[in-house]
Amino acid sequence: MWDLHRLHLLRELQLRGTVSAVAAHLNYSPSTVSHQLAQLEREVGCALLEPDGRRVRLTPHGVAVAEHAARVMDLEERVRGELGDLATDFEVVRVAALQSAARELVPRALTTLATTHPGLRMLVTVVPPEQGLFELEARGFDLAIAEQYPGHTRRRTAGLERELLADDPIHLAVPEDDDAVSLADVAGRPWVLEPAGTAARTWAEQQCRAAGFEPDVRYEASDLHVHVNLVGAGHAVGMLPALVRAERYASVRLLALPGSPHREVFTVARAASGGSAPVRAVRDALVAAAVWQATERPGGE
Repeated sequence: MWDLHRLHLLRELQLRGTVSAVAAHLNYSPSTVSHQLAQLEREVGCALLEPDGRRVRLTPHGVAVAEHAARVMDLEERVRGELGDLATDFEVVRVAALQSAARELVPRALTTLATTHPGLRMLVTVVPPEQGLFELEARGFDLAIAEQYPGHTRRRTAGLERELLADDPIHLAVPEDDDAVSLADVAGRPWVLEPAGTAARTWAEQQCRAAGFEPDVRYEASDLHVHVNLVGAGHAVGMLPALVRAERYASVRLLALPGSPHREVFTVARAASGGSAPVRAVRDALVAAAVWQATERPGGE
């Protein structure tokens, strides 16, 4: 029989691309990973890796075995979930959350779970959506909370299932004493946006260009409350989703954007575990938190 641990290493190499990246993620030495993969090749009876410059890449046989490894791990995860549903001991659900959801939804979800599932332990890590989705596929998390901006669909990955959490309105944020009434009015202002390369940054830049100008981006931050503070202090303007709750700050004024855009906030789980009782409980608690948060916003947007 093929060793499941070595199959896992091959799947990690398929996802992460290099032996050194696999070793760093799993706290192994590169030589240990290479040795285990060589042993797997002997077990399988054919070459799974081939040189690619100073690195290695999967052969066609290696790709086939790595995909088989993913299916084996899915099956094991399904069985573990079935056994877990029958157990009475506490369960752990590892969650990757984007920052705004971690701040506004997770605390209320935890309060709900403390009553409905007191034995469930929810471990939350705040990471960018791109990282959270990747690590979910690599089994570093059981659930990810991610976002999708209008016109910027994220790649659909086989074996991962999405559920909508909230349609989150996006507004133009300006200092309270700014006389702007539209996006075109802030063409000459300094801007704060998320880092280059993120979907949020690309989308915001496109909105500015559609309004006839290129934003003067002087500040970059993935933490949206840095945006709120810079806008409130009069140093920048920006675009903020409603989940940030910027309206709670008297120094920030929110304006409508053309077309009243919304971002989608959603949860993602592996199909092999998404139906398990613990993951289902966390998803339901997050939905309840999102509904409560939406009704608490001024105007109930």
